[in-house]
Amino acid sequence: MNDFKSLRVLDAFRWIFEKFDIDYPIMRKLIQLKLTMDSRRIPAIFNGQKQKKEGNQFIKSLWIYLLYGLLLLTPFLFLENQYMFASSILFTMLMFITITTMVSDFSAVLLDVRDKNILQPKPVSNRTLNAAKLMHIVIYLALLEGAFVIIPLAVGIYRFGIFYGLIFIISIVFISCFVVVITAFTYLFILRFFSGEKLKDLINYVQIFLAVAVMLSYQVMANSFELTQMNLQYMFTWWHVFLPPLWYSAFFEVMLNQDYSINMLILMACGIVIPLLMLQLYIKLMPVFERSLSKLLSDSVRTKGKSHLFEEWTSKVLCRNSQERTFYRFASLMIRQEREFKLKAYPQIGFAIVIPFVMFFNEVRIYSLKEAMANENVYPLYFSALMIPTVVHLLKFSGAYKGNWIFRATPISNSKMFYSSTLKAAIVKLFFPTFTLLSIVFIAMFSWAIIPDLLIILLVAVMMTLLSYVLLNGEVYPFSNSHELTQDNNTLKIFVAMFAIGAFALVHYLIDMIPYAKLIYILILIIAVVIGWRLVFGEKKNHGHS
Repeated sequence: MNDFKSLRVLDAFRWIFEKFDIDYPIMRKLIQLKLTMDSRRIPAIFNGQKQKKEGNQFIKSLWIYLLYGLLLLTPFLFLENQYMFASSILFTMLMFITITTMVSDFSAVLLDVRDKNILQPKPVSNRTLNAAKLMHIVIYLALLEGAFVIIPLAVGIYRFGIFYGLIFIISIVFISCFVVVITAFTYLFILRFFSGEKLKDLINYVQIFLAVAVMLSYQVMANSFELTQMNLQYMFTWWHVFLPPLWYSAFFEVMLNQDYSINMLILMACGIVIPLLMLQLYIKLMPVFERSLSKLLSDSVRTKGKSHLFEEWTSKVLCRNSQERTFYRFASLMIRQEREFKLKAYPQIGFAIVIPFVMFFNEVRIYSLKEAMANENVYPLYFSALMIPTVVHLLKFSGAYKGNWIFRATPISNSKMFYSSTLKAAIVKLFFPTFTLLSIVFIAMFSWAIIPDLLIILLVAVMMTLLSYVLLNGEVYPFSNSHELTQDNNTLKIFVAMFAIGAFALVHYLIDMIPYAKLIYILILIIAVVIGWRLVFGEKKNHGHS
């Protein structure tokens, strides 16, 4: 096996692990095995259009985090002596990326019980096994955060000196420690009270809530400066003690601006003491965490889903024949029950619900509630459609992907019917309920006059579902790839699809100024959706059994 550079770096800290009674040679071997397996990607089964993807796709996707760091973080470093403001925004974004990555990509690793089953008869302690699992995550977080902050770090060192860079690196280490441990504690808490299938479902909802809550922290962080009304001059209030990004922003104020006020020292102390205490407590609770994980092995029987009347009705309305209705119900069941899909897709739904309201309240802060409601600004609802490219992309993947042979074995005349029915199910199960909820609230806030605008946004969402399929998925059968291939080369295409939504919103804004243009635009969108759907999913003979 390859002796990875990350393992050689880890060797320098061997004494720390041994101090906590961790068998370092065994832990190192386990991590080496995990990293080796990560680099052996599973090919797309029964997918003739794609070649096997070699190498670790996570590593290959790090360039996008370089771009994030350049565009999102670097500009704040050009503010003169605004360490508190710039650093708090920077660390908020860093924690957002880190926590959402922990939730979407690494929770399965943290909660994995297969290692324990395989190695239980071997002389490997639970402490060593859990440490290997944790360090496996930490290595990937270090790579992710390294890519995210390398450009801002270089710019910061250039502008403020090497001491700034040293403080920056120390802050990132503490932030990583805090994020990993707080995620583990969250799972430990819910593992104490639930078991089996209910626990697995609850973990999904906790992960979704966590992703949305972190996104909302952007607004809290911005308000912590705006509420002072002092042009970005920071003013301490008691509730700032509960905002971790401010803990680490205080490092720069104390060290670089020599602000030794009691408030800054309190924040700085929180940033050091709390993560260390939490880490020490987590290490002590490792055996409890491992015992609780055994609940995930309990074979609680999932109650069989009852037939949904709405699902039956929509299948008759949207599907042309009994075959398509069958695949529609199958896709609906997959979307409703598959946890890995929900883990990656449902946070997008949470963002889709929250962001329009965030945009509305930002408008209220700029103007007033009365003026904001008088404006009848429905354009924030386009943010709800930003979930569509990601969700459509995720329809390629499934935990039961090895069963995709059934698609080719099914004797149907049009093989594209599989994806046509799956996309319809995704619109009805995921986007439509979200959009309906938002529409009801916006109609209540504004008036019935916005209904044509809502219809335009709904048609744009359907159109974007079709465009996202063409751009991201092509003719691949749905649910036919392993979730391990989620980190493929479609990230840029997803961004292109999101920019297309912005283009539709711009057209909507421009026609709003022209009388009767909305009705004409609605007609054009309906025709485009009908013709586009027929062109993409028209009759194509299935050569599956030739």
